[in-house]
Amino acid sequence: MSHDHDDRPQLTAAQAEAALKPPPGRNGGDLVIETLQGLGATTVFGLPGQHALGMFDALRRSSLTYVGLRVENNAGFAADAYGRITGEVAPLLLSTGPGALTSLAALQEAAAASAPVLAVSSQIPTAGLGGGRHGYLHELRDQQASVRDIVKSVHTVRTPSQIPSAIAAAWESALTAPHGPVWVEIPQDVLLAGTALPVVSALDATPREVYPRPELTLVAAHLLSHAERPAIIAGGGVVRSDAAGKLRALAEKIDAPVVTTFGGKGAFPWEHPLSLRSWLEDRHTTDFLEDADVLLVVGSGLGELSSNYHTFAPRGRVVQIEADAGKLESNHPALGIHSDAREALSNLLDTVEARTDGTAAERVRAVLEAVHERIAAQDLTLEQQVLASVREALPDAAPSFWDMTILAYWAWSAFDARHPNTMHSAQGAGGLGYAFPAALGAAVADPTKPVLAVSGDGGAMYSIAELATARQYGLPVTWLIVDDGGYGILREYMTGAFGEATATELSRPDFVALAESFGVPAVRTTPESLAADLGTALAAPGPSVVVLPALLKMFEPTHL
Repeated sequence: MSHDHDDRPQLTAAQAEAALKPPPGRNGGDLVIETLQGLGATTVFGLPGQHALGMFDALRRSSLTYVGLRVENNAGFAADAYGRITGEVAPLLLSTGPGALTSLAALQEAAAASAPVLAVSSQIPTAGLGGGRHGYLHELRDQQASVRDIVKSVHTVRTPSQIPSAIAAAWESALTAPHGPVWVEIPQDVLLAGTALPVVSALDATPREVYPRPELTLVAAHLLSHAERPAIIAGGGVVRSDAAGKLRALAEKIDAPVVTTFGGKGAFPWEHPLSLRSWLEDRHTTDFLEDADVLLVVGSGLGELSSNYHTFAPRGRVVQIEADAGKLESNHPALGIHSDAREALSNLLDTVEARTDGTAAERVRAVLEAVHERIAAQDLTLEQQVLASVREALPDAAPSFWDMTILAYWAWSAFDARHPNTMHSAQGAGGLGYAFPAALGAAVADPTKPVLAVSGDGGAMYSIAELATARQYGLPVTWLIVDDGGYGILREYMTGAFGEATATELSRPDFVALAESFGVPAVRTTPESLAADLGTALAAPGPSVVVLPALLKMFEPTHL
């Protein structure tokens, strides 16, 4: 039996000579950094700690760009955004124990949003491993146990020669659909151990492609071709697989209305005649989707937010395309197709028969008018004015990052993300403090565009330390802080449920003076001057802060 070995990594003559004479003074940390470089990394995020110093010292001998944040969780959010914007692996270098644990909320968001973050954490020395309670600094009985439920895969290293293979395996895991965070763990003594191994140069960590099965594509195409009222729900998987063009072509070919989930913002043109936009938390949209005789769900698990809080009950056939096999039929019976969204949409586009429906655009218009009338009856002019001002000020191609705050919840439904992969929020895991550090990561990924971060005053307090990071690296991030004196949405929830709110009111700093103390220009604005002030801040180089004192309200829910 013969094998074709042409696809195996090959060395050039210069690499071969270098392999036989590796430079002196290298250690396990160098193997980490060389492996990341060999896999194509150009930038790493993180925060140093005592056990991880071998990795950080090796950065000095590399061409990698290091971006250091002030809190590990924020470093994780920055890496998450870098991965979302570039589609590439974002390495995150962490220390043991408290450093590792402080990153977990960010890794949960990366997991929920399928962001390819590669966390490389140090560990206590090898002699202390095994849960024997030796009393080492930062010692945990089982550090991996704390991350195993969060990340896609865990890769353990116990000797220097294991480092390149472990990191390459993690890299491949992070980039195999669905993307996600992965964890590599290396003891302190292994990172510090001198090595005579050759410089890492030839590595392959090509992710596995997830293709649809042809018989499933055939059945799905038949259902859509012969549907009377097809509709499409487009989720974050469409954005991550760069499939917006395929989605539009398919929707137009079969005349199917499209709604995008909050994670799928920008996957379909907002002003398109077939666009139902993103009003998933509206009963008119829910009723319309329930009435579809064939519903195509692409790149979404139809979770809580995408199903109007699990009140959505489709009456027709559901076809679900999802790269995460665990989400197939997890909420509704369906023809489940385990596939990357781009591949599946491409195959469907080739297989489906064109259909014409003269009523589709009119039915979409009727739903949007009903939604508009519902909102118009609720005295929410201020909220719509503020959101419109943000849209006016933000350049179309500039990315925006939204914290868990009332203006963001409005934006999920009502903001026109004019390009795919430009609007991101923490709605996957729902933790506070995402927007500003994530925006910093996006600015590192592409410093040619301004980046907007939107937080409330409560969420902003999670990220204040990163004003120093923004200033240190001169990153073009404008941070809009909507100051309503507390946790505004929790105030609403508690008042609605219990008659009054508890633990929601906050003392907070003068955000303008605070930003200026970091050397970051800041301005206090009003709803009337917001568009102009935000536009000025976004056009200026480097970081800036815009503070809007305002008490915003949510539109009435329809799921109760």
